[in-house]
Amino acid sequence: MFKSLCRSSVLCKCIRSYVRLIEVGQLTLPKSIEKYETGQLFFHRIFGYRGVILFPWLARVYNRDVVNKTENTVGKDVKGKTHTFYQTLIDERDCPFIRAQTEAVTFLGNQDTSRSLYAIPGLDYVAQEDILPYTATEKQPLQHELFDKFLMYYPNKDPPFGAQETLRSWQKKNHPWLELSDVHKETTENIRVTVIPFYMGYRESQTNSVYWWRYCIRLENLGEQSVQLRERHWRIFSLSGTLETVRGRGVVGQEPVLSKKSPAFQYSSHVSLQAPSGHMWGTFRMEREDGHLFDCRIPPFSLESKPDDKFLDR
Repeated sequence: MFKSLCRSSVLCKCIRSYVRLIEVGQLTLPKSIEKYETGQLFFHRIFGYRGVILFPWLARVYNRDVVNKTENTVGKDVKGKTHTFYQTLIDERDCPFIRAQTEAVTFLGNQDTSRSLYAIPGLDYVAQEDILPYTATEKQPLQHELFDKFLMYYPNKDPPFGAQETLRSWQKKNHPWLELSDVHKETTENIRVTVIPFYMGYRESQTNSVYWWRYCIRLENLGEQSVQLRERHWRIFSLSGTLETVRGRGVVGQEPVLSKKSPAFQYSSHVSLQAPSGHMWGTFRMEREDGHLFDCRIPPFSLESKPDDKFLDR
């Protein structure tokens, strides 16, 4: 079956009342262990968009679904295992058709002594298993404003795109707020929740310091029945000793349906504490198509600051 897929790959887009098929290249064999190189074109296995790899990250994945058969891990700390993730660019032509925020990478900048929140459009973090590599013959097969600023075409190279000095400089400069280090996963009644937290830095005033994090959340329906997210319930503990409860309808103003056709939804949000560390956990209230309501656990994750915040003063 894979050989037949390798002959050509297409991207389907729904435009008003008809479907348009576009040939974009040829699928190649996915890698299970070996890392992909900068410039590798790919389809996202879940969201289906076209993308290109910028550089890899090594992250510790804490999967609460994995139970050691020889040892009862209930109530014990989950040990993280190292997995490869990639910083990627998303083709802007596909952004309107995917169920994921395309401005999920944000950071605190420092301008005129005022640290403002900035967003970088069309960036994503993709796990090794979600990469479906393909080849294309065009010199610019991906539409993104940073593509030809970061990558250069080399016809005799495989993949035929390599990093420019601007990409290496950008990676070094923005490393503190791009860095992916921990990933948390947990499944409840066939709904898997994945959380990736990022430290963003802090803002200091005469009276206190406020520490900021962003977190990216993906919900995936691994079952047969459609479910809809109805409510969120967060518990946020700060090292200062405060415990905050947050309840609300949906997430980011939406109540997404996770179905067989569209099984995943991804979004990002932010949280601030008046302490350098804390923890978050909670539940999503889900409703099945038969009306059954249940709480889907959000795996607990730590909010840890970094000891050196000099990057915010540049």
